[in-house]
Amino acid sequence: MASLSARRTVHLSTVSYAFVEDWLGTLRAQCGPEELAVLLDHAGLTPPEADPELARVTHDQIVGLYQQVVRETGDEMMGLWSRPIRSGALKHLCTVVLEASSILTSMHRFTSFWNMLLDDYRLELERDSEAIRVSLVPRDEGLAPHRFGHMLLLKLTHGMISWLAGRELPLREVGFAFARPDFAEDYPILFPATIGFDEAHSSISFDRALGGLPVTRSAAEMQAFLMRAPRDWIFTDYKEHALPLRVRELLHRSRRMSCQLEDAASALNMTSRTLIRRLAADATSFQGIKDGLRRDIAIRELTHGSKSLEAISQDLGFASAPNFHRAFKQWTGSTPASYRQRHSAADGAPAAKGTRDGSRAGLAATPN
Repeated sequence: MASLSARRTVHLSTVSYAFVEDWLGTLRAQCGPEELAVLLDHAGLTPPEADPELARVTHDQIVGLYQQVVRETGDEMMGLWSRPIRSGALKHLCTVVLEASSILTSMHRFTSFWNMLLDDYRLELERDSEAIRVSLVPRDEGLAPHRFGHMLLLKLTHGMISWLAGRELPLREVGFAFARPDFAEDYPILFPATIGFDEAHSSISFDRALGGLPVTRSAAEMQAFLMRAPRDWIFTDYKEHALPLRVRELLHRSRRMSCQLEDAASALNMTSRTLIRRLAADATSFQGIKDGLRRDIAIRELTHGSKSLEAISQDLGFASAPNFHRAFKQWTGSTPASYRQRHSAADGAPAAKGTRDGSRAGLAATPN
């Protein structure tokens, strides 16, 4: 079986700029405006030029900013908790959990480790007849949850346990101790499970049987995992567990997004009406998933590829480059050409050139 590190080389998924605003707010409290601007520039994550509600942040940008901030601050949790998590803490954590005989034992060690470091929260590990649950419980009940901090620690729990097992483990449920935010649709990109809000505590749960799995990793593999952090655990690759991700995968595999609602329903062994109903229960739709995938592939191509705008629009199933132009501006608040120019400059890559890049449509010359 391919390792997580080997499989997770390309991530098409993006999250909204609003999703990382809590994180950026914490960084603003620690850094001066100029220092923060340098960190964002090095990560290729520049403030949105248009409507912040439409701006998207890529996996690479999140990874880049995390690594930049950790290097500059020496805090591996970037100021998200009341006490800094000093450099080397995650390496020590990996060493501790690697010596466990099973996933359940590694979870005991994982929670014990964090309980020695966190002043404001404790991690509680509970088991019942069906599930293993890790809950983030405030030591002071009046403590307001930090949305990005809670997400990151629960995602680290999932990511590290999955890495130890050698495959991404399915989740039963994820709950957060804060109200449902406007960007709630971003959470399934990180957690392939039913997600709840306004819970008593933020928590993540696995099937009880997964606790008996052996730890498959070696100390030799640990360094690569740490060097890539958080690349191997921040977004999810698990398509089979969450219906919206399964639909997204069907669309991604189809030629030029040709998969229709009826095709997806048939592939998933359900009626079209049932698929519509089940997607609505997850607060999404077939067209919404398709548009989100188109947007994320377009962002990937514009920031890392050299295809013309016409070629990108054709690959995404648009009838013409102008149609793609209008859709992309609705998705991101920016034209494809200006988005490519802005983000290619941030990445140090030259923008593609040529008259076939949509200039006749009023466009400048020019993916999990």
